[in-house]
Amino acid sequence: MTSISRRRLLLAGAAFAALGAASPAFAAVDVAELNKAPSLGDMALGADEGAKVTIIEYASATCPHCAAFHKDVWPKLKADYVDTKKIRYIFREFPLNDPALAAFMIARAAPKEAYFPLMDAFFGTLETWAQNPAEGLLNIAKQAGFTQEKFNMTLKDQSLAKGIMEIRDGGVKFGVQGTPHFFINGETFEGERTFDAFKAAIDPLL
Repeated sequence: MTSISRRRLLLAGAAFAALGAASPAFAAVDVAELNKAPSLGDMALGADEGAKVTIIEYASATCPHCAAFHKDVWPKLKADYVDTKKIRYIFREFPLNDPALAAFMIARAAPKEAYFPLMDAFFGTLETWAQNPAEGLLNIAKQAGFTQEKFNMTLKDQSLAKGIMEIRDGGVKFGVQGTPHFFINGETFEGERTFDAFKAAIDPLL
């Protein structure tokens, strides 16, 4: 993966365009493999490993459906199940274009405690920053303490970009073709879902 320039941030990467079209048929998910943390490590909240319920979300920072979930469903899900440590929640990056990859690189390069607040900012202001990703991402990054220099260096970090793309490739292996895509204890739970739908799926497992 080559480094990302300001110019490239204005365009979706061609390499992402055929993601779903070339996807092969997928076998049943190996839960042990699915739960295995990627080389960059998992970004997780809530209960520790071994929880009765683990939700894994694959999302793209530029996906409006993901943004809708994080605006309308996530706050209640987090308050009722994650903050109370009833479940373990894992967020995995599945960039669908270059701006999404850049956003994830910024979040990963920030202090760990800033990761989820940054994701909230990306999803919460998606319609604004996505109009001019280079400027919009820089403005959000500055709120997390980034300088222009650190911002530029982060977007040139090919090892970081590779690690995030490996997470996306892992998702493809498990059948992820679009976002948001959820797994609840290894079972696919795709698309936009209401809080009540999550509750109905989670409660019998607790």
